[in-house]
Amino acid sequence: SGELQDDSNGEFMIGVSIFAEGTTMGTTSNTYGFYSLSLPPGEYTIVYQFIGYETLRKKVNLTKDKDVLIDLRLKEEGKTLDAVDITTRRVDANVRSLEMSVTEVTAKEIAKIPQLLGEIDVIRSLTLLPGVSVVGEGANGFNVRGGNVDQNLILLDGAPVYNSSHLFGFFSVFNADAIQSFKLYKGGIPAEYGGRLSSVLDVRQREGNSKRLSGQGGIGILSSRATIEGPIIKDKMSFLVSGRRSYADVFTSLSSNENLSGNILYFYDFNGKVNYRINRKHRIFLAGYFGRDVLGIRDFVNFNWGNATGTLRWNWTINNRLFSNATIVYSDYDYAIGSGDIDELGPSGFAFRLQSRLKNYKLSQQFTYFANSDLKFDFGYEAIYYDVQPGVATLVTNESRDVNTFRSEFAIEPAVFASAEHKINGWLSFQYGLRFSSFYNLGPRDLILYDGLPANSDSIGIQSFGRGETVAAFNDLNGLEPRFAVNISLDESSSLKASYNRTRQYIHLISNTTSPTPLDTWRPSGKYIQPATANQGAIGYFKNLRENTYEFSVEAFYKYFNNLVDYRDGANILIDDVETSLLNGDGRSYGLEFLLRRQTGKLQGWIAYTLSRAERIVPGDDPFISINNGEWYLANFDRLHDLTLVVTYELNNRWDFGLNFAYQTGRPVTFPVGRAEVDNNIFVPVNSVRNSTRIPDFHRLDLSANYTPRKKEGRRWESSWSFGVYNAYARRNPFSVFFRNDPNNPAVNQAVRLAIFGTIIPSVTYNFKF
Repeated sequence: SGELQDDSNGEFMIGVSIFAEGTTMGTTSNTYGFYSLSLPPGEYTIVYQFIGYETLRKKVNLTKDKDVLIDLRLKEEGKTLDAVDITTRRVDANVRSLEMSVTEVTAKEIAKIPQLLGEIDVIRSLTLLPGVSVVGEGANGFNVRGGNVDQNLILLDGAPVYNSSHLFGFFSVFNADAIQSFKLYKGGIPAEYGGRLSSVLDVRQREGNSKRLSGQGGIGILSSRATIEGPIIKDKMSFLVSGRRSYADVFTSLSSNENLSGNILYFYDFNGKVNYRINRKHRIFLAGYFGRDVLGIRDFVNFNWGNATGTLRWNWTINNRLFSNATIVYSDYDYAIGSGDIDELGPSGFAFRLQSRLKNYKLSQQFTYFANSDLKFDFGYEAIYYDVQPGVATLVTNESRDVNTFRSEFAIEPAVFASAEHKINGWLSFQYGLRFSSFYNLGPRDLILYDGLPANSDSIGIQSFGRGETVAAFNDLNGLEPRFAVNISLDESSSLKASYNRTRQYIHLISNTTSPTPLDTWRPSGKYIQPATANQGAIGYFKNLRENTYEFSVEAFYKYFNNLVDYRDGANILIDDVETSLLNGDGRSYGLEFLLRRQTGKLQGWIAYTLSRAERIVPGDDPFISINNGEWYLANFDRLHDLTLVVTYELNNRWDFGLNFAYQTGRPVTFPVGRAEVDNNIFVPVNSVRNSTRIPDFHRLDLSANYTPRKKEGRRWESSWSFGVYNAYARRNPFSVFFRNDPNNPAVNQAVRLAIFGTIIPSVTYNFKF
């Protein structure tokens, strides 16, 4: 057993492949660089492999009941592989590993992919892979295998992030310079993860250079970033601080156009981390993130929203077979919308402000036990405390000041889990696990009671619960979540895999817009919002070709959802009591995912194609509590065809080029088929079947070039230039189509196409490193 570090900066290395040469016995380093490999007595050559790093071989002589510690530092190869490789694992790990429906990436690996305005964006890059999509350009969040955007558990060093986007979806909250790795589970989700139905995006921040002071950054058209890191105590304690800010507001303030000069639009974020190695058995990490978006439209409205997270982590190597990871987490997401200054009225004599917040605290501990080279156990627990503050609304005029505070909701979500990875023989291995989760609503709470379903009945009273009291009306929310995976090796270069997982979700994003906005609220499960569940099965074939030069995979999946939240026609969740707008239904999604990737040589890249369907149903005959007469209808993010092509080419040591092409079936929308006059010249639309029409198909081409000047001898300063063209042929891809009255004839509707980017968008970024 031992620990593996990067020789250049002391960062602990994730996913290094360790195996005994000439045998089928092996393992990989965990998230914290720790590994353990059990072998029978004898002499072995242990091989350590990691793409882009020199392969190490160590001879060991094992005797009975004697442990051998091997801590190593791996060196980068003189010329690392191109940054577009999707995986940093052993080149045949896609065939050998039990994992399927999983993608791992690092910031370096997406650096050469063309990006919007030159800003490296991990979430935008993930949408170039099978099974991951967005409803359109500039949309918040992402959809995985037919799941809603709130069904993705996004973790930053173990802390949940509730809004992963800046500027309404144009950029992600993750500063690539501060991030070590990303790992997305689309299926086969390990038992340690819970609380969301569709996916887990596990993001790990870098720990900081423990060898020497260093830094990096970039200056772009829209934003700039800077990172500094170094040792506090060399090889023992290190730090990392990173910051990023956009500056569109600087340009608007300089504008001579009065309609622009008073507007505000910017975001900023900060990442920080300190890690301290007390001794070989104990390490402590303290990590944090703070980000904010500010948008103000002069004399009209202003928004601001943001995330804050904090993580305290303790790694304990109990012995050479048992590893512990204990974590305390804090997460805070809040937003505010307003007009005017509620503390100092302007000439209009009017101001308002609406504020909302979601905080949670998490305690968790996970143990990993390496029984032998063929059997590994993971087990542990976690408990999450939720403080949901739906809002404080303040309205101020010259005559009055009204403050309306919506009652907060409190809940706790405990869970325990256990799983095992079991290699039966050289061609068959299993992973099986079980998670048990519960959910308890706590007082103080006022529960509105209805004479029937809230969507079509009147309230009949209020039931109150005291502080800390369990809300007895719905305190039995719990369930089992089995997880299972199998790998059947067909030969050295191919395998069949299958997986099944059941997941449960107790907290839900309430949003009836195409793309979530910062104004949408999160609400816990309860009497009127049932816990959602999903059952997903997948099977896949994995094949490496031409001595691992190419990787090919095809996966088929089927997922069924229960107790999904949908909304009745005309729902207004900002004004009405939320439960009166909600409907409970089911969903299903199914499809095929293909991926062909070349990961060596000067020309690299991949082709990804997804053929899938995402549907919803809200059964019933009553139009007030059903949708589409109780028949299945398409989810508003359904994409039948999704094709992406990514190519990078290294011309020489100074120039490399990149190309992305994406094509997607247009998403479903609901169009009016007529209109009814309800008063004199006042018309309301008569809609068609929900999501029965599609907007035009989406397609876009992006180009990039990176230039690295020759580094001067004896200087630590390195620099590069990144040039990009987003939407190279100026496609006006529609985000949506909406209807408005013809100003010359109110009886006629006009269809209007809304395109977020309808032109070519060039970019240039100067990057530096020292």
